[in-house]
Amino acid sequence: MDYNQISFQLAAVTRFAGQFIRQEAATFNRSHIESKGVHDLVSYVDKETEKLLVAGLREVLPEAGFITEEGTEGAVRAEEYNWIIDPLDGTTNFVHGLPVYCVSVGLIRGQELVAGVVYEVVRDECFRAAKGAGAFCNEQPIHVSDVPDLNSSLIATGFPYTDFGLMDDYLKVLGAFMRGSHGVRRVGSAAADLAYVAAGRFEGFFEFNLNSYDVSAGILLVREAGGRVTEFLEDGDPLFGREVLASNGLVHAEMQELIGQVWRKG
Repeated sequence: MDYNQISFQLAAVTRFAGQFIRQEAATFNRSHIESKGVHDLVSYVDKETEKLLVAGLREVLPEAGFITEEGTEGAVRAEEYNWIIDPLDGTTNFVHGLPVYCVSVGLIRGQELVAGVVYEVVRDECFRAAKGAGAFCNEQPIHVSDVPDLNSSLIATGFPYTDFGLMDDYLKVLGAFMRGSHGVRRVGSAAADLAYVAAGRFEGFFEFNLNSYDVSAGILLVREAGGRVTEFLEDGDPLFGREVLASNGLVHAEMQELIGQVWRKG
């Protein structure tokens, strides 16, 4: 299987879906918002984008199944290959008119990530990676930064918005990173955060209560760009583990040590 070629085709499908999002953004209004839960928003844009992606990806790899955020009808898991789809990562940004939201699609074989694309719609930046083939932004090679220590790093995170059970620990971690780095940013899209780590814009990113569709493509991007991605305190599976710690590799141990001072396993 040529995963690099598949990632090219995936990028084309993802860009096409992104064009639909861009078109709808011009006329979108909040009357179209639905709620999947407390503060968990969805709109017809999410749903229709997912349908476009599922249809396009079936042409790329007919035997592959799907793990989707919005549950498009007929998009079921397969035994070997599965696409992991977030049609609009950063929905809250989108509905409020904040210009950071992405289409994120990863491909797994079994449990292994083999291809992924994060398409940032407003900036028209297509981040692409394939197993063993490196990472790219608009077909230019990207690499994690070479900043050697946490004190000189810019860190990204995401805030919990539905499950606040670990809020006290999270706020302690956030405060420690604020004191121990150049600063902490909250972009509002985990897919964008991970793509930015891969491109050397952030040195690290941490967030908990994430789903596989939030991070699948981004994890592969960081790894193929020379970085490291784990769970907070262990080298476990961040794809399905609900917590992600990504870095340029050089500051990873420092980040884990800092988190370990206050974090309890969720």
